[in-house]
Amino acid sequence: MTETRQTATEPRRKPKQERSRERIDAILSTTMRLIGEKGIDAVTMKEVGMLAGGPIATVYHYFPNKSAILAMLYERYSEASRARLAVIIAGIGGLGDVMAAADRLLDDYHDRVAGDPAIQDLLNAIQADKALQNLDIAETRRQARLFCDQVDPFLKPNQRESFARLVFLIFQLASGVVRLALTQGEAEGRRTIEDYRSIIHTQLRLFL
Repeated sequence: MTETRQTATEPRRKPKQERSRERIDAILSTTMRLIGEKGIDAVTMKEVGMLAGGPIATVYHYFPNKSAILAMLYERYSEASRARLAVIIAGIGGLGDVMAAADRLLDDYHDRVAGDPAIQDLLNAIQADKALQNLDIAETRRQARLFCDQVDPFLKPNQRESFARLVFLIFQLASGVVRLALTQGEAEGRRTIEDYRSIIHTQLRLFL
């Protein structure tokens, strides 16, 4: 019999009943609100438990630590990101649509992160935690693969592997570029985004 070992970023229990799901939703929404208000470092498990409507023991009943809460928040953020990506890439009907889709994805990502301080802080925390970094890289690969699956039919077979490597880099680097832009003033931040857009266009033209 194979024994599975729980990692520190996994929830203790999977919600099976509606009441459990509601409790986890309350914990997650409370944590996200607190992150937006005061930053991740200032958020404690005790405070989450109190403001989510229950004792701290209830929080630990589902999550071993704050990293596990962040991992589930990131999982939900990623699910929403994939849904948004799917809508955008659905419009790719040929190579002529790839550049426009890339532009929409960059703008959508920037606007989403810029519009929610909690998302900014969550993504910064993911990058700072080695265990959670692996989640981020895996998610980047997943989204890059979805993009490539939509474009591959229009590429020559010998182009697909190098295109996939390029798309992965574009997706992964976008996070750092957007984080940089958001630390700059509005004008400089916009120039940073436009410079990155120009780099994307230059690289994609090699295939288009």
